[in-house]
Amino acid sequence: MPQAVEPTTEHLPLSDNDVEAIDQLRSAYARLRQELAKVIVGQNAVIERLAICLFARGHGLLMGVPGLAKTLLVSKLAETMSLKFSRIQFTPDLMPMDITGTDILQDGESGRREFQFIHGPVFANIVLADEINRAPAKTQAAMLEAMQEQNVTVLGKTFRLVAPFLVLATQNPVEQEGTYPLPEAQLDRFMFLIELDYPSEAEEVLIARTTTGDTLPTLNHLLTPAEVIQFQHLVRRVPVPDHIYTYAARLVRKTRPGGATAPAWLKPLVSWGAGPRAVQYLILGAKARAALLGSYMVRLEDIQEVAAPVLNHRIITTFAAQAEGLDAKQIVRRLIEETMAER
Repeated sequence: MPQAVEPTTEHLPLSDNDVEAIDQLRSAYARLRQELAKVIVGQNAVIERLAICLFARGHGLLMGVPGLAKTLLVSKLAETMSLKFSRIQFTPDLMPMDITGTDILQDGESGRREFQFIHGPVFANIVLADEINRAPAKTQAAMLEAMQEQNVTVLGKTFRLVAPFLVLATQNPVEQEGTYPLPEAQLDRFMFLIELDYPSEAEEVLIARTTTGDTLPTLNHLLTPAEVIQFQHLVRRVPVPDHIYTYAARLVRKTRPGGATAPAWLKPLVSWGAGPRAVQYLILGAKARAALLGSYMVRLEDIQEVAAPVLNHRIITTFAAQAEGLDAKQIVRRLIEETMAER
């Protein structure tokens, strides 16, 4: 007789303590949005996706023209959570040690000169890697090692980064001269591609009213770093039904033109689809979104809401798609609509 499969923690209902913790996270997220609204006008979807990245322990790539308050938004997000914020302006002459830090020869207590490691700006809780595509490949690799391994290696010594650790990198989509575009393998390290658009006319008027005064308001500290880490662990415990895992896997597999489940219309438009990491980030993003909104289980709409920021930068289009004026966003949107209809 076949043996019964023991339920994993993914299928077990949340404990009473976890249910209470999700209620606390939902309340904290609502207060976070209220605090950020004091200095950030609109951008509600962007704020939600930044929060998802933070609590899912994923990194984000911000895309938007200059002047959309990307730096202000990220710094204020760190301020509300009592997290150390660091901004690195990437330039063509930036070296890896400018990010990680390096050993400096100094006078020791015994009077002898000895090397002392000076921490670089990557030793922070939230790091804004501004215009990451302006730095050469070696410097980008040092940043991406920190993202992936949660530590840095300098002169053979390994230094652990302090949790929580979140990297938010920006790319300027307008000026591309003298840049080093991130390869697809490095883009895959980012959980979300978060795109910022121009504000509406009403929002732009409000921006002018609220940001041209003497000083910006001081935001309240809503969480501590320890509480952020606790909520990150909580997000991992949010249950996911089996059909949600299946849906996420099937959605990602349809992006691969060589696969049997890829739609016929997609095959001439996509040269490379999303890898297994996309499935992981779909599930993690859906878990974080469910918890932030106070849900005790991942729902299908959670997957559908995070599908675009997870998949948009993982699909490589062909020349045929570019000739037709199609980009990855349009292809992902059509895939999501088709999978919704198949339910």
